[in-house]
Amino acid sequence: MGTSGTMAGQPETFNYGVVRQFTIMTIFWGIVGMGVGVLIAAQLIWPELNFNTPWLSYGRLRPVHTNTVIFAFGGTALFATSYYVVQRTCQVRLFSDKLAAFTFWGWQLALFLGFFTLPMGFTTTKEYAEYEWPIDILIALVWVSYAVVFFGTIAKRRVKHIYVANWFYGSYILTIAVLHIFNNIEIPVSLWKSYSAYAGVQDAMVQWWYGHNAVGFFLTTSFLGMMYYFVPKQADRPIYSYRLSIVHFWALAFTYMWAGPHHLHYTSLPDWTQALGMVFSLILLAPSWGGMINGIMTVSGAWHKLRTDPILKFLVTALSFYGMATFEGSMMSIRTVNALSHYTDWTVGHVHVGALGWVAMITFGSFYYMIPRLYGRTSMASIKQVELHFWLATLGVVLYISSMWVAGVMQGLMWRATGADGTLTYSFVEGVSATYPLYAIRLIGGLFFLSGMFVMAWNTYRTVKGQPKPNPEVYKYNPDSTDPTLVGPALPQTAPVAAKVVA
Repeated sequence: MGTSGTMAGQPETFNYGVVRQFTIMTIFWGIVGMGVGVLIAAQLIWPELNFNTPWLSYGRLRPVHTNTVIFAFGGTALFATSYYVVQRTCQVRLFSDKLAAFTFWGWQLALFLGFFTLPMGFTTTKEYAEYEWPIDILIALVWVSYAVVFFGTIAKRRVKHIYVANWFYGSYILTIAVLHIFNNIEIPVSLWKSYSAYAGVQDAMVQWWYGHNAVGFFLTTSFLGMMYYFVPKQADRPIYSYRLSIVHFWALAFTYMWAGPHHLHYTSLPDWTQALGMVFSLILLAPSWGGMINGIMTVSGAWHKLRTDPILKFLVTALSFYGMATFEGSMMSIRTVNALSHYTDWTVGHVHVGALGWVAMITFGSFYYMIPRLYGRTSMASIKQVELHFWLATLGVVLYISSMWVAGVMQGLMWRATGADGTLTYSFVEGVSATYPLYAIRLIGGLFFLSGMFVMAWNTYRTVKGQPKPNPEVYKYNPDSTDPTLVGPALPQTAPVAAKVVA
């Protein structure tokens, strides 16, 4: 990508090579992970689709789906956008090109190892932490390297101010490192088998301290970094309240850490711990909605753009689903509500409000903004295909979550229904049978969403290959320009901003 300047005013070539690599692999993993999800959704209707093959059984493919969508699709997207944003807002090239390259190849190696070992039955059995110890060690090495690259870039920044998106990215990098290391303290007994260092209820408590904060930091705080950069950029508006973004950051970071025990209601976990998790889950609604409102209000004054800008539609819809998911999560943490919802498909619906509605939609919008700029294009090859992707994804999410909400409430009510003599009104099999039509709707929703991923892949291919490849972009620091991602009520209007193209 060329050499980088060392003084303000000198040309600076950003390292977009590694960002492009992560971007393309994000789309690849999205198709793979969501494809596996569609397959196992179909297996719940037609169990024979496992073809009597252990590798293709639901129990083995389900962790393949969750880990591939969360860590392969979501994690790779976070690498791509964080490397893009930190360079743009700090006005410098990544701290180390070689270390950045190691994070790409090391991360992809870990993902491929996990993708093939989980169907073989090698698993720790811990939710969202199923990868066995050799992969855990590789992930830890990659993550430390990631932290060095990210914070090293911030340390050598030309701009005194650290833009708020980098606060969110930085907090997720540090927190996930702590969560990953301490939850995966284990004793290896063979190459692909280990036992947790914790036992009993302590193991469960540590696991859900990890599990809920994997949601809180890997799938929420980190993607808010995307929101705080790409929403102002696409809307061409300042952040509604820069001060609120900082309050949002600190309140979210503190509160999320204590919410994990709400996954263990009505278990052997002490009651006071369960109550603590419930209380902090309810408190969590305030900072979550504060951030959602901050993002939505950033578009204030540019609402007319939603009629013609599908990228902005992705971003605003993602924020709407973020608000919906956080409200629902707080309500489901209440013990009396949890008594109905837990172990039902309502929980599955809730997870996918966040995973598809928030995480995937904000990723799609951010990528549609970023991809043309990575390849020197004025826009995606087809805006109509971006619009098509938006409607396929939105319809898919709505079908998915509405069917699972209905299925979950129905299951909870059927399981607790009793006759006058106290016996159960419905057998478990009757509950499963009643859920079949809703599983079919869920499958249709998944097919819509997966179809949108294929549309995105084709559009990206056309964008990358459909025009002559430009010369490497050269950027120059311009202290006099203004940029909505760095100009807000709490900042002077002459704040240093993202680089401008000069060649």
